[in-house]
Amino acid sequence: MGEDPDRIRLEIEHTREEMGETVDALSYKADVKSRAKDSLRERKEAVVGLKDRVVGAGQDATPDAEQVKRQARQAKSVAEENPLGLAIGALAAGFLAGMLVPSTRVEDERLGPIADDVKDRAKQTGQEALERGKQVAQDAAETAKQSAQGHGEQLRETAKEQAQEAASR
Repeated sequence: MGEDPDRIRLEIEHTREEMGETVDALSYKADVKSRAKDSLRERKEAVVGLKDRVVGAGQDATPDAEQVKRQARQAKSVAEENPLGLAIGALAAGFLAGMLVPSTRVEDERLGPIADDVKDRAKQTGQEALERGKQVAQDAAETAKQSAQGHGEQLRETAKEQAQEAASR
């Protein structure tokens, strides 16, 4: 009963500080959008660091402008010839990125093992869709390559025939 008023004030102040920190921590946990942004920023920084190390390790490994243009044209043609495969791949990549966002305590408590099972199945399905999208894109690229080779062969034959006709005149 005869406690020192200054000591009581210090305890109250200390308790307020702890409560403030707890409220801040809970606010951050509840703010999924900010947590996701922080997670993406951390991953981006890690990728940039990795890129810097790779670039620093071997400048000669960097593709030249012509290689980049060729790869861009190839990717564009694959996307134009098979938009469904591209959409499936993008959907799977987006789904997997969404699965990387950490779950909250409330989700864990309410959904528990069911959520884990659903997440595992969804990850597996997403991975299968991503693999299928890759395969479709590879098949489309191979088909485009074969078509271009066949068309090139036809053009060569036509040019050869026209050259022979011109020479015989």
